[in-house]
Amino acid sequence: MNPSPRQDAHAFFAEYRHAHPEDVLVVEEPVSAVEGVTGLIYELTARGRDEMLVCNEVGGVAAPVVTNVFASRRRIARFFDAEPGQLHEVYQSRASRLIAPRVVDSSPLVEDAEVDLATVPMFQHFASDRAPYMTSGIVVAEDPDTKVGNMSYHRSMVHSPTELATSLHSRGDLWRLLAKYAERGEPMPVAVVVGGHPLFMLAASARVPADVDERAVAGGLFGEPLDVVRTPRHGIGVPAWAEYVLEGTIDPRRHAEEGPFGEFSGYSSHRSTNNVLRVEAVLRREDALLVDVAGGNTADHLNLARVPRESELAEKLKDRFPDVTAVHYPTSGTHFHCYVALRESRPGQARQVLLGLLGWDPYVKTAVAVDADVDVTSDSEVLWALATHFQPHRDLFVVDGLPGSPLDPSSDPGGTTSRMGLDATRGPDFAGDRIVVSATARNDARRLLGTDGGRR
Repeated sequence: MNPSPRQDAHAFFAEYRHAHPEDVLVVEEPVSAVEGVTGLIYELTARGRDEMLVCNEVGGVAAPVVTNVFASRRRIARFFDAEPGQLHEVYQSRASRLIAPRVVDSSPLVEDAEVDLATVPMFQHFASDRAPYMTSGIVVAEDPDTKVGNMSYHRSMVHSPTELATSLHSRGDLWRLLAKYAERGEPMPVAVVVGGHPLFMLAASARVPADVDERAVAGGLFGEPLDVVRTPRHGIGVPAWAEYVLEGTIDPRRHAEEGPFGEFSGYSSHRSTNNVLRVEAVLRREDALLVDVAGGNTADHLNLARVPRESELAEKLKDRFPDVTAVHYPTSGTHFHCYVALRESRPGQARQVLLGLLGWDPYVKTAVAVDADVDVTSDSEVLWALATHFQPHRDLFVVDGLPGSPLDPSSDPGGTTSRMGLDATRGPDFAGDRIVVSATARNDARRLLGTDGGRR
């Protein structure tokens, strides 16, 4: 059985570039392998741009680099043939329809004759990084008893020609699986998938219970089973259309230094579990692309993790609190801020929504509630609501001593943090009417200014 061509990242990127040429920036000139790619991304952001970036020649990297894929919510919505305002509902609807993976007979993946990690492309994203890093590596492991798979992102750098130093700092399901293997006195078999279809990559960010296989989430996002092949040493199911696969084991007894690494907080993180992954086989497509995730506090890095998180939280909040109209995690707040809009129908309702949000998401430290007519995708509108609706003595509450993100540089060494809710809704006794500039006046202004801004 051949794998579905719909899951081929090469075909997907080619089709997207053909359909939306204005949203793909191709750089033919040589780009430095030290900060060159991230320099381009940060400069694009500074200019208000977020195109998908293709760098055909990154010094010393033996593959074209595709990055900034998830920097635009508009683009992510297009992956689902949806409008940006539909993204949460469409993602959650598809992700909830689990479809088990399907084992196929063929794949463009070919095993290298020997393991040499110097031949696996990676580059340095930030001047403060310890070394070139693999930022898009999805570690796939399977429960030794149930065989349920787990997928999660983990940064990795070369420790030796056959070993990676990596961090399981999120201490999620993979961390618990490693502990299970440790109790058995065995190393944990894993496969690291580097590059694939964007829907597969989004599935690896899904927040699901330990008994749910993210490969089945990928099937839901595709609307058909994820086609997988078995790795040659441990038989782990990996996407048939993967760009690179590194198969090996993580021994819970072995450790090696890694980091600092530029994390989503905008700071270089020294915090690491310092695990070692021994690579036993390297598989790659002959025409492989390096599908990179820009590290640091880039929209690419943040959106990849927060679109699944937002979608889950939006569904939970709207199910429990029907007056909630929108949920948004702003780039300015990395993963630590969240805005929620609602039609407040009774006193205290906004506070109750905020408590629900802060209780459900362990990463959110600051949550702001605003009225439904405030655009939660605009920092300036939320700050305006805080400036004009919020009274600190009345509308703020703090809960402390809660587990948070170990990568929050302000948290305690164990990752303990406090959380704050700010009610910036108008409330029943608010005095004031919002000013309005009519659609007629705005249309007249656009006509008078024209496409050149009215310059003469």
